[in-house]
Amino acid sequence: MSLVDIVKNAQTTTLLNEDGEEITLELLPPLSADEVEEFADTLPCPLPEDVRELLSYCGGFEGGVAERVDFTGAEMMFEHEILFPHGVPIASDGFGNFWVVDLTEHSTTFGPVYFACHDAPVILYQSDTLAEFLSELFRTHDNLVLEVPEDRLFDVWRTNPGMLTFDECAQSPDDALREFAAELDASWQVIDLRQAKPGFGFSWGP
Repeated sequence: MSLVDIVKNAQTTTLLNEDGEEITLELLPPLSADEVEEFADTLPCPLPEDVRELLSYCGGFEGGVAERVDFTGAEMMFEHEILFPHGVPIASDGFGNFWVVDLTEHSTTFGPVYFACHDAPVILYQSDTLAEFLSELFRTHDNLVLEVPEDRLFDVWRTNPGMLTFDECAQSPDDALREFAAELDASWQVIDLRQAKPGFGFSWGP
């Protein structure tokens, strides 16, 4: 199902918030062709065609589980250059926390998506792609967009599960980990997000 179809389907489906109350999506205006190109020029990678099509249908929406969704991040007051040098904040929970698309020059899809929280200061993996994020956002039951911040936030903050020391990485049988450690020094600790499940992440405070 395309990104546009996911949104259209949500418009014709009975959606509920976390209190079980019915909610209605209010679409933000679509972007003009020039506005789409201006947004594409801000990215470190080519704008995927499915996102281009989505922006021509709507710029985002209000009224869902997230307080506001803006696919360009233009209305989101979020910036954390160290953690997300090319991050696009696409949704807000209304409490100063954001879902961010983490892009690099090698990205071929609009993803992955992370939940960036300031209290507690953690980053949690949410989904591989924007399509997965939207599908979860519109899910009535067992909604991972709601569950990830609620269930994993403080556990990750307190314990940093999966934390690897520099020595563990430098001596790992995993070639990628060893090569990565060779770029660091012994003061570093590492969280391996290559096989992350929703809710896995790290505390960025330290």
